[in-house]
Amino acid sequence: MALDANDRSIAAFTMSGHALVHWFETSIPIFLVVWLAEFDVTLLGIVVALGYAPFGIGALPGGVLADRFGPKRLVLACLGGMSLSFLVLSLATSIYAIAAGLILWGIAASVYHPAGLSLISTGVEERGTVFAWHGIAGNVGIALGPFVAATLLVVLEWQVVAAVLAVPGLVAAGYGLRANFDPTAAVDDDVSASSEEALSLSDLVSNSRTLFASAFAAVFVIVTVEGLFYRGMLTFLPNILHGLPAMDGLTFSAGLEGIEPADYIYVGLLVVGIAGQYAGGKLTNRVPAERGLIAIFAVLAVLALAFVPVTSMGLAPVLVLCVLLGFFLFAIQPFYQEAVAVHTPPDTRGLSYGYTYLGEFGFGSASIAIGGFVLGSFPLAAFFAMLATFALTGSLLAAGLSVALDRTDAADARPAADD
Repeated sequence: MALDANDRSIAAFTMSGHALVHWFETSIPIFLVVWLAEFDVTLLGIVVALGYAPFGIGALPGGVLADRFGPKRLVLACLGGMSLSFLVLSLATSIYAIAAGLILWGIAASVYHPAGLSLISTGVEERGTVFAWHGIAGNVGIALGPFVAATLLVVLEWQVVAAVLAVPGLVAAGYGLRANFDPTAAVDDDVSASSEEALSLSDLVSNSRTLFASAFAAVFVIVTVEGLFYRGMLTFLPNILHGLPAMDGLTFSAGLEGIEPADYIYVGLLVVGIAGQYAGGKLTNRVPAERGLIAIFAVLAVLALAFVPVTSMGLAPVLVLCVLLGFFLFAIQPFYQEAVAVHTPPDTRGLSYGYTYLGEFGFGSASIAIGGFVLGSFPLAAFFAMLATFALTGSLLAAGLSVALDRTDAADARPAADD
């Protein structure tokens, strides 16, 4: 079904926001390579960690603010704040100024996911399709951010590159100010009115209790488990690819000796994720979110367990496995986003997505510490067994949620049948 004008307007607005969040996010590690030549590695590590920390932690208050002030305002604040943060970086001459810029970026970026997804869930009729395109835009930003930053750093100083990277954010903010759409077109009028009311602390506590007394509690745990798999896989996979025997002797032509083929394989995996996001989003219109989660988690578990055996088969099987990983790693995201939309009331949608991305980016980041310990203490197979365990846990949790919902639906239908 074709998108109507309101759906298209919201899609364009949120797609630009999602792409730019990840555009900025994935360019920071490229700057890190340059900064390491100028600043102490220990201090710089702390500074970068301080910048990334608010990205996950701020999702929950971002969700509250989206319910209070409206998602469009929050997305605009996000775009403006991220651009401003990179302009601060462009003027930085000390580690402290870099810290200020990164922390500002983390705070500004943290509000996007709860606000953007809340806007889609309450304003869009063809939700699955827009979730798909929204995810695709995020993957485009993930791939383009490091590529553009690295390319510009070949010919420009890092401060100039930071200023150039801020320009698309300013353009998107300008577009957003002129964008016209109904942010509550997909919900009832009474819900639209209630969303304008101030959210007190007691309301926050009450809404949170209501959420976690419902099916959302299971969805939250499922999203956290997905975050553990996602962060663990994407954080360590580049380094793992570099060390594979299949990469030995694989080099580019003269003049490109400094470019690692493994890095391009990793970028290719992220690009394949675009197709995964689209396919997953379209399937949410046909497949219940819980069943989609069961299936994709199971596939991810198989792919994780197959990784080490496949690495001994040569380069071509490794490439095929990376393609499959990229596809299914991102195909799962529209399903859990749809699960949140289905199992939460519209007037607390921002809060719901705030908790969702606290689990995804906040608690999910624990797999970085766990994965580092496992990789440093055990064979590589143990690391992928850990990831497979996360995926199998997610599949089982989704299956349990599906069974519970089926029983609830059957119980609700029984009195009508008896009549």
